[in-house]
Amino acid sequence: MITTQFLMTALVVVLAPGTGVIYTLAIGLGQGRVAAIWAALGCTFGILPHLLAAALGLAAILHTSALLFNVVKFAGVAYLLWLAWGALRSGGALSVEPRRSADAGLRIARRGALINILNPKLSIFFLALLPPFLSGDPATATAEMVLLGGVFMAMTLAVFILYGLFAAQARRWVLGSATIMRWLNRSFAAIFALLAGRLALERA
Repeated sequence: MITTQFLMTALVVVLAPGTGVIYTLAIGLGQGRVAAIWAALGCTFGILPHLLAAALGLAAILHTSALLFNVVKFAGVAYLLWLAWGALRSGGALSVEPRRSADAGLRIARRGALINILNPKLSIFFLALLPPFLSGDPATATAEMVLLGGVFMAMTLAVFILYGLFAAQARRWVLGSATIMRWLNRSFAAIFALLAGRLALERA
């Protein structure tokens, strides 16, 4: 169940700079503190479908159907490439530029949620992460996975908010340099393009 070992393992996973972290950082730098919190909320919510799929045994269906897996995967690839373009385009979803007003919170959250929803490997990740920490009682396995997943999501939200607030704090310094903004936009675009390429190579 919720042991120190589980909490430490989950913390290491959450701290690792993945797609959601990069998205939250980009939003914090580009649109400020409140927008970063919305990004963290969205990325965290995007975990929920995969957690439920793993807990209810639905994840196996996704990963035994090559067609379904590839549909979700390539939708995710296209979405990451769209985000990469949004980092380069003026006014794009991830662009960092002066005098930019923040997007609507729900729109920011929806973009963040889609990053995780369209990653078909996330459900298998939960199937690998959670079972070693279960009690071994089949009657309570589903409830225990949901509980552990809920703790994981709470940790994700807390850490992502901290990442976002850190980025928002650096926003004023970043906006003071056109060179830094240009470098950041190109870097975010390259990172999301690379993430899209990595996702395209994933197999069920």
